[in-house]
Amino acid sequence: MFSTPEWVEVANRIFICNFSFVLKWNIMSTYTQFLYQLVFGSKDHIPFLSTMNQEILFSYIAGILKNKSCHSYIVGGACNHIHIITHIHPTKCPAYLVKDIKEASHIMICRERSLFLNFPGWQVGYSGFTYHISSKKSLINYVKNQAEHHKTITYKDQLIRLLN
Repeated sequence: MFSTPEWVEVANRIFICNFSFVLKWNIMSTYTQFLYQLVFGSKDHIPFLSTMNQEILFSYIAGILKNKSCHSYIVGGACNHIHIITHIHPTKCPAYLVKDIKEASHIMICRERSLFLNFPGWQVGYSGFTYHISSKKSLINYVKNQAEHHKTITYKDQLIRLLN
């Protein structure tokens, strides 16, 4: 029969004591690197964004993300939809985050109705995509160029491409 040498048992006890000491005094942290693209549009894809109002809305949404402990790289879009490139805080659920963004931005848009005359409300649902961190720069450029991009492709066709 095989028996464990006494010195191994002593070494294990010392290791366990040292490890529990480290855990007790060094609080563990959570580290994530999930890069999200969140996309949602207006009801019935009705255009409501213009050069006069889009920066106000994009900045407002970036502020919501900051208040939710998320890091937004860019908030942008075209006449009838929004793109958000962000890291979402590990304690946040993307669906609830989008719900909060839609609710808060809807209230702001209604408050500033003269700037958003054609806003019909937000569509039901959203699209969410995750990317490797190496895609960050190209995603930011993609969102920056939405106005140009949508001269050749509709929001619906773009969404189908993203889903494929």
